[in-house]
Amino acid sequence: MTARVFLNGQWLPAEQARVSVMDRGFLFGDGVYEVIPVYSRQPFRLEQHLVRLQHSLDGIQLANPHRLQEWVAYVTQLAGEAEWEDQSIYIQVTRGPMAVRNHAFPREIRPTVVMLAEQMSPPPASQREQGIGAVSAADIRWLRCDLKTTSLLANCLLRQLAVSAGCVETVLFRDGFLTEGSASSIFVVKHGVLLAPIKNHLMLPGITYDVVLELAAQHGLPHEVRDITEAETRDADELWMCSSTKEVLPIVTLDGRAVGSGVGACPPAKRNPGQTESGTPGPGFAKMHAWYQEFKATVMRAPS
Repeated sequence: MTARVFLNGQWLPAEQARVSVMDRGFLFGDGVYEVIPVYSRQPFRLEQHLVRLQHSLDGIQLANPHRLQEWVAYVTQLAGEAEWEDQSIYIQVTRGPMAVRNHAFPREIRPTVVMLAEQMSPPPASQREQGIGAVSAADIRWLRCDLKTTSLLANCLLRQLAVSAGCVETVLFRDGFLTEGSASSIFVVKHGVLLAPIKNHLMLPGITYDVVLELAAQHGLPHEVRDITEAETRDADELWMCSSTKEVLPIVTLDGRAVGSGVGACPPAKRNPGQTESGTPGPGFAKMHAWYQEFKATVMRAPS
């Protein structure tokens, strides 16, 4: 639960915050959002998240309703007032209300800005220690996945495939190549080399994705950013998923087959994915997880 909500310049009790039914975000999903992790009340890579917010706003031709310094002040205030030390701050900006339902942009734009905080807890220890299951699917989303828009129905449908199979994530392929997960970035490890898909319009430019690659470079882990085939993904020694709220987690089964079992480009299994062959988190993940926690401890929990 969240106690207060920032709505169009006002701080309101959550139960009093109201948005018009004529808001284009409600009717068309015409808006963008950001999720910012907060550790010990310190926003994680706030500037990078706000840069990505600007990229999304530019992509849907919506002027930013606030200057960078204003966003920083609002996020900092919310992080300081929320009841939790560790939080996720959600920002949403829509094109606002319109007089008559019409696909075309209204002449007068009055953006709706919402911001709220929720408690954030690290992934369960069991997911880190035992790994998680994933399924795969064709990437059916639109062609501007680099924009963090509120139109997430395709992502929801794809994520539900994993939930229905008792898994955590759905790994997506488009035209024979890895893109990302339904709500995460995906990494492949093969022969000790970390492989990451290229940032383009078919995937979200993940902030945690950047951190993982920075840590790999800092600690001398060989890595490549390139197109990754579906066959390479299925033949991986290790698979990881990462996101702002999940951090980094090892995927140990994909479509019911143990990751690292050398199954190559086998098609998705038809049996229940979460309950077949079992893999284990690999040594690469153990290193990255330790590096990530060290990074958090030194950068995010330092006295302000």
